[in-house]
Amino acid sequence: MPMARYQPPGGRGQQPRGTLPARRQLPPPDSALRQRAVAALSIGFLSLLALFLGLGNLRRGILVAVVALLFALTAIWLGASASKRARRGGTARPRGAIGGVVLGSLGLAFSALWLLVLVVFWPQLSTYYNCMASANTNTAQQACHTQFTNSVGNEFGVLENGK
Repeated sequence: MPMARYQPPGGRGQQPRGTLPARRQLPPPDSALRQRAVAALSIGFLSLLALFLGLGNLRRGILVAVVALLFALTAIWLGASASKRARRGGTARPRGAIGGVVLGSLGLAFSALWLLVLVVFWPQLSTYYNCMASANTNTAQQACHTQFTNSVGNEFGVLENGK
């Protein structure tokens, strides 16, 4: 006697309750969109890498933060436009488009934060870097650190009091 096949509730050909319909397979994106997505991912990674490598020198840090900010904005634009063009064209989203937007957003946030820190604490940071460059002993470096901590603490006090 042959075994009966399982029939989902609701009859033949109907989808079981509580399940989502199968997604249709979209055609792959064209090569220009794939290249745009890979460029977004690469430039987003470069924005983070630039911040990581370029923040050791205070004077160079300004230029690096501005370049990283521009790279991050470019990565966001490339990734978002690749996704948008793929959706308009009825194709699948190219790999790397979302990653480029995410990395670009992280690069944008960190570079904007670093630029804000530079604007607010420029005199203190400049004095600290000059002091550390001339400090030859651990005691002198500790004195530089203490001076920097006190000056930043004073700046926060001024910011809190509004004076």
